[in-house]
Amino acid sequence: MTTEQELGTAPMSIMDSLVRNDRGGPKWLWRSGSLVPWADARIHVNAVGHASVASVFEGIKAYVSHDGNRLLAFRLDEHLRRLYESARLVRIDIPYGVETLRDAVIEVLRANEYREDVYLRPWAFPAGIVQEQMVPAGVSCELVVDSWTFQSGLGTERGCRAAVSSWTRINEASMPPRVKAFSNYHNGRLAMIEARENGHDWPILLNERGKVSEGPGACIAIVRDGVVSTPSTTSGILESLTRETSITLLRELGHTVVERDVDRTELYLADEVFFMGTGWEILPVTWVDGLKVGEGEAGPVTRALDAAYHSVVRGRSAEHADWLTEIPF
Repeated sequence: MTTEQELGTAPMSIMDSLVRNDRGGPKWLWRSGSLVPWADARIHVNAVGHASVASVFEGIKAYVSHDGNRLLAFRLDEHLRRLYESARLVRIDIPYGVETLRDAVIEVLRANEYREDVYLRPWAFPAGIVQEQMVPAGVSCELVVDSWTFQSGLGTERGCRAAVSSWTRINEASMPPRVKAFSNYHNGRLAMIEARENGHDWPILLNERGKVSEGPGACIAIVRDGVVSTPSTTSGILESLTRETSITLLRELGHTVVERDVDRTELYLADEVFFMGTGWEILPVTWVDGLKVGEGEAGPVTRALDAAYHSVVRGRSAEHADWLTEIPF
């Protein structure tokens, strides 16, 4: 049984934690109405390509509780509602209701008998072999719930070096940045490749107005003179549930949080900078464009948020129990 002490060991990199491990995968996934052996869940090669452009997904985490006897899926209902909002905006129809998908997520967790932290990915994609370059609106979809274990970074010493990217964040005039569509992530992928080739860990993207937008897979906030500032939802960001959670927790901790335009130069003058997202959790940024942020380590506000977030997702805190869906072992 996983203990809280074991959960505090040094994490893998974010990229490693979100890539399936070498064991090949879980025993089961859920596909269009029923559990299917993971190894048998195949599609024809010609069913990839164009169909992927219209695909939408969610990233959800289920954490082992602090007492080690259950999994706690974090904000499951909100994540599933966002999946349907994403599908609406890319004009595809998911043929199952939210309750069916909620049951499917729980079924996948139970069938695979997980006793570790789990990353879940429900995703919807046009069914069959799609040969049209432009997938039409209203096309029938398949729905899959896949999963794999990960190692949390919460409660550990960590940080990253970031750089402002030459790539601009997509905007509402081109494609909706607020949804979790696979196609949106190519924008962040290009920025990530550029950052890595230049010796940094992660990029920070600006929007078309030259204001700070987000990272390639997480939202961002700065702390300056005691005030937490984060780009607004009209800055080309994903409508992030981790961002929303972080704002709530920070205000409960007594911090002032402002949603506003953030200038690039504010990144260089900030006392603290941190990313926040389901995959990244709360990740301190210790350098930006070669300039040290604060003392070059996680600052007090970031640490307090990390601790509060960790307490909530493990079920140690009595607050926000409605954010947790319990799956007993």
